[in-house]
Amino acid sequence: MNSTAKSSRPRTRHTGAAAVALTAAAALLAGCSSDSDGTSDNPLAGDKAEAGTVVVGSNNFAESTLLADIYGEALKAKGLKVTYKHNIGSRETTYGMMKNGSVTVLPEYNGSLLAYLDPKAEQKSVEAVNEAAKAKLDKKLTLLESSPAENKDSVSVNAETAKKYGLTAESTLADLKDVAPDLVIGGSPEFQTRQQGLKGLESVYGLKFKSFKALDAGGPLTQSALTKNDVQAADVFTTDPTIIKEKFVVLKDPENLFGHANVTPLVTKDGLDKEGVATLNAVSAKLDTETLLDLDAQVQLDKKDPLDVAKEWLKSAGLL
Repeated sequence: MNSTAKSSRPRTRHTGAAAVALTAAAALLAGCSSDSDGTSDNPLAGDKAEAGTVVVGSNNFAESTLLADIYGEALKAKGLKVTYKHNIGSRETTYGMMKNGSVTVLPEYNGSLLAYLDPKAEQKSVEAVNEAAKAKLDKKLTLLESSPAENKDSVSVNAETAKKYGLTAESTLADLKDVAPDLVIGGSPEFQTRQQGLKGLESVYGLKFKSFKALDAGGPLTQSALTKNDVQAADVFTTDPTIIKEKFVVLKDPENLFGHANVTPLVTKDGLDKEGVATLNAVSAKLDTETLLDLDAQVQLDKKDPLDVAKEWLKSAGLL
């Protein structure tokens, strides 16, 4: 996920960050005023979706736009009338627009959504996360089936380090135990003090690194440092196209230290009929992390139009 994405999608353990974001959003909306023609510039004051029309929204980062196009085009293929509201903003805004009915369908990440709704909730399994999130959702909203595709934190190593220590895509964090003392790991400053960071890596996997280098939250500083071998391991999001470009190796997390972030449609209960629900569930069944990483790379690295990428994948998956 690119750096814009990270600022828009609260990570599963950012209790403090979520609170700050909520406060900021409240202040922003409180400052919204009506224009001279009587219309409001408050994004949460949007009209409810027209009857018979499915409004597919997205947050303000590239992967969310791509996923919205995938959902929307799949629904169009079933004869539903679909319109788009792309790049709306952060979760504070998009969730509000879901509640007021001006958006019908939104690509979400189940664990991140649960952390927004209940920062203290445990995330033991995909099913448990979804049930807990559903219990906290506004009564007009629900989650559909989650896809296997996840965009979440990972410890990734660069190609040079992977080759040196024989690490592959099948390697796990436990495989770093003997070599971690030789490695510098990078991440956001808070990664150093979080359980879902260095603390957890040590307590869960027994990893003690040579040192820690404070960078950003998987953004350009982290990507550059890992590419240049200034750090040998780093916190990188699992669908960041840099993984493909620079041949980073993402280490598996069998103990689920980093929680869940499965791509999951958030929908209004009265906004989709049974066929619409079945259509989005069929999309989820065929979307995995490897596929999403490839699609993201086509958009963010190859600069293809996300709508074209969405249509091509739906055709290849037999969904269009």
